Amino acid sequence: MEIQGNMHIEAERALVFDRFTDAAFVAQCIPDVQRVQTIEEGRSYNVTVAIGFGAAKSTFDTHIEFLEKMPGASARIKAQGRAPGSRTDVGATLALRDSPSGGTEVEWSAEIEITGAIASVATRMLLSVMRTFSAQFFDCAKGRIERPT
Repeated sequence: MEIQGNMHIEAERALVFDRFTDAAFVAQCIPDVQRVQTIEEGRSYNVTVAIGFGAAKSTFDTHIEFLEKMPGASARIKAQGRAPGSRTDVGATLALRDSPSGGTEVEWSAEIEITGAIASVATRMLLSVMRTFSAQFFDCAKGRIERPT
C-alpha cells in the first residue's frame, strides 16, 4: 500500500531536514516507540514499536536505514520489521523545498508491505491505521519544530 502527504512547517528548510533525519527527535513523535538503538550514527537504527490494528496489536523490531540524504533537500529510507508471525517492509521518501510565503514545504511518501498474521487479521484496517499513524507522527513533528520546548 502507498500513503503520501504534504505539509507546511514554519521553519527554515535546514532545520526541518535536521529534525526529520535525527533519530532522537523522530523517536519522540513515533506513537508507541519502545526503544531506539543507534547502529551507525546518522545512517542506521534498530527501533522497537508497537502497532495496533483494531484488537490485534504487535510489537515490531525494525531496522531502519537511510539510503540517501541530500542535506536540506531530501532523504530516502528503507525499514524492515518483524513481529511474531508478521513482517513489514517500508520504503519512504521525504522532499523539502522553500515555501514562497516563508517556511518549508514537506512532501513525503511511503510504500508499505505488511505480511503474515497481522495482514490476514487486519487487512481492511491497514490503510486506515497507517494513515492515522502517519498523521500522528507528522503533526507531532510539525508542533515540535515550530514550537520547540
